[in-house]
Amino acid sequence: MENFVASVSRAEAALRDLFEPTPLQRNDHLSAKYGADIWLKREDLTPVRSYKLRGAFNAMRKLVGDAPGSNAHFVCASAGNHAQGVAYACRHFGARGTIFMPVTTPQQKIDKTRTFGGEAIEIVLTGDYFDQTLAAAQAFSADQGAQFLSPFDAPDIIEGQATVGQEMLAQMGRAPDLVVLPVGGGGVAAG
Repeated sequence: MENFVASVSRAEAALRDLFEPTPLQRNDHLSAKYGADIWLKREDLTPVRSYKLRGAFNAMRKLVGDAPGSNAHFVCASAGNHAQGVAYACRHFGARGTIFMPVTTPQQKIDKTRTFGGEAIEIVLTGDYFDQTLAAAQAFSADQGAQFLSPFDAPDIIEGQATVGQEMLAQMGRAPDLVVLPVGGGGVAAG
């Protein structure tokens, strides 16, 4: 556990190159409604409006190191937030990215991903369902010798997403009684 906490601290320090800690704000309406002291961690204020940037950035920084502009090639499969985080991090590191998205992905998510990645990324629309998109991305990654970035179930992704909790603890000054969070793949929950 000590090594994990130290690794998360290093990930959080590195994130400061991208953005300041997101605020933890008390929500008066929800606090009154539920008779509790309710605080919201404002991950919508990251550059890509999601905590997913944290994991993507952390995994990529470990692979690229201090040599931005390397010939690194990253691949991911995502219908939205992870794609946007990977795209943003690719542009930041000067790395190449290929982002696989299901053909059913809303145009808004595709456009945002393209905006965040710019010329650093290529978007491939394939598969009617995420599992088909994931399989295509993994096969492409293996064929190209690229680094596949999982959206949630890889140690470096989890470590980066754990910075949400570390910031919360620092901002509150104590452990909260209860944390309510989204669980899709479980990366932020694992962190």
